[in-house]
Amino acid sequence: MKKVTTTGKTVEDALLLALHKLQVSREQVKYAVLNEPSRGFLGFFGARDAEVEVEVIQNPVQLTENFIRDVLNAMQISNVQIDMDSADDHTYKFLLHGDELGVLIGKRGHTLDSLQYLVNLVANKQSDKFIRVTLDAENYRDRRKESLERLASRLAQRAVQTRKEVVLEPMSSQERKIIHSFLQTHPLVTTISMGDEPQRKVVIRPRKR
Repeated sequence: MKKVTTTGKTVEDALLLALHKLQVSREQVKYAVLNEPSRGFLGFFGARDAEVEVEVIQNPVQLTENFIRDVLNAMQISNVQIDMDSADDHTYKFLLHGDELGVLIGKRGHTLDSLQYLVNLVANKQSDKFIRVTLDAENYRDRRKESLERLASRLAQRAVQTRKEVVLEPMSSQERKIIHSFLQTHPLVTTISMGDEPQRKVVIRPRKR
């Protein structure tokens, strides 16, 4: 985090000096006036310069990528390519490619989900608007979505055939949402979630005839 404290005859002078030291434009910083200038007695005795504290506003996207790379380095995962895609100015997707990303994904994506949670905290730390970040590794989330949709289709068929509800294993809220969305328009079954986190489950129920 780049931050300097400078003084000047006026607040503007102090601010300009800080911008020169930081080598940034006015739009890239936020500042606080620590002391207003004072002319003192007879314009001389007790005179005091203005004092400001100026801090560079970090780009949340770059901040997020730096955090991801720091985590990868801490986990001793090297040779990872990070691609970023943005649907708009508050929705971003970081896609990681590499040969050692299994440990980053974890069992059923739990490690990846935890890291995504931390990444969103980092991205929103210095942003003045809410930012949503999706983190993926080797297209795991797309592959997992396809797998869950196949599972939902198969278990919905079982619920219809047996006329009994089918209870799935505990899933994250993101994975439960995939099941609910996929079966939302199914003519013969409905879905609900039951239980408490982290053991909350999807239940597939046959519709009443």
